[in-house]
Amino acid sequence: MNKLFNQPLKVVNAGLSSFAENLTLAGGDVIGLNWQPPALGDIDGGLALASLIRHPLVEQANAYAFQKYLSAQPVLVDVMSAAEAIDAMARRKLILHAGPPIAWTAMCGPVKGAIIGAILFEGWAATHEAAERLVLDGGVEFEPCHHYGAVGPMAGIISPSMPLWVIENKTNGRRAYSNFNEGLGKVLRFGANNDEVLQRLHWMKQELAPALKATLKVLGEVELKPMMAQALHMGDEVHNRNAAATGLLIKRLLPALLACGLPLETVQRVTAFIVGNDHFFLNLSMAACKAMTDAAHNVPFSSMVTVMARNGVNFGIRMSGTGDQWFQAPANPVEGLFFPGYGVEDAAADLGDSAITETAGVGGFAMASSPAIVKFVGGTPADATANSRRMQAITIGGNPAFTLPPLNFAPTAAGIDARKVVDRSILPVINTGIAHKQAGVGQIGAGITTAPMAGFIEAIRALAEHI
Repeated sequence: MNKLFNQPLKVVNAGLSSFAENLTLAGGDVIGLNWQPPALGDIDGGLALASLIRHPLVEQANAYAFQKYLSAQPVLVDVMSAAEAIDAMARRKLILHAGPPIAWTAMCGPVKGAIIGAILFEGWAATHEAAERLVLDGGVEFEPCHHYGAVGPMAGIISPSMPLWVIENKTNGRRAYSNFNEGLGKVLRFGANNDEVLQRLHWMKQELAPALKATLKVLGEVELKPMMAQALHMGDEVHNRNAAATGLLIKRLLPALLACGLPLETVQRVTAFIVGNDHFFLNLSMAACKAMTDAAHNVPFSSMVTVMARNGVNFGIRMSGTGDQWFQAPANPVEGLFFPGYGVEDAAADLGDSAITETAGVGGFAMASSPAIVKFVGGTPADATANSRRMQAITIGGNPAFTLPPLNFAPTAAGIDARKVVDRSILPVINTGIAHKQAGVGQIGAGITTAPMAGFIEAIRALAEHI
């Protein structure tokens, strides 16, 4: 011991930083390790985790699920109304929403406002008051979009008459759906439901959707993974920044749209709407990611996360090996930049199905390829690169279809392993828009958030019990 302390000390300190500070004051060379107990110190959660680490059944299941995810080939094949695409919506007064299940009384302002707007759009009620009475009387049912292979940004509202993108995974024939992006400003996904919003929705149903359906008949199927991969090389991360992806989509759609024989005025309005909305590709990106993660779902014993979604109150995840069970915890706040005049006190909790992009390895996981996004969500390009690198510690592997130029074209980290999240105390990073807590105000900022740890601990416990 005396010999040890008579030479220069090089110490790795795990735990309390005050130990490292004292050693530094004494002249030691100290590296502080940011360590904390797995599962936030939850003993039962830690024991469940220990039983799953390097478990052969889990390892085999994860390898199989991850390969299913990698082999998915999402292709845009059609445009349909929700009632045509989803059988349950043709038979019931059913409205789908973002995130895990939630009752009307517990919903946040933007989701309630969007539901009222959808009821008015469907003609089930003539006034806001009548729409709310219909809900309170049990005249409308609510379920998550994810229960029907669908996704929607922010409030995520889908009602029977709304047009949907139809995405098919050519590997297994299964379909995923998303609604159309309305653009910015007063829009349904942020809870707005005035005449302007409803008129736009009717135009999208009556003119935009038929025009795009006709366009796809001329164009044929559109592969989405190559388009997303190219957009990543052009500065998008295909969640909060879709400028390049939307441009690539326009390049594919416009010649076919011009060949449809539609009235010139229709072509002009449709083109102007798409060109004027840099987020138009977002909903396609989300549906493509849903198709990819769905391919990995329901693999027994797998700890791969296949859904992350938020309803403005709770954050929910689904894990491949535990089927359709939700694991929920209160949604974390979003740290970011607010528009002038707004602050944290005005914000709704994290909201929307768009975290399916991070679940599939893009969005926040691909921020390194989108340095411009930091001007919108806060931080620096170095922070964006660090986020992409850090996600490699909690994933099963990388997706060679999606590569990041700033990381020497390394594949994006993909296949979130719930075991690694709980073991390493690293939460999946998500970049997102921030909605005002009151319906109809709209987007008031954007930033970075994470999935809450409690849901992952609960999922690990469930998987350990199952095994």
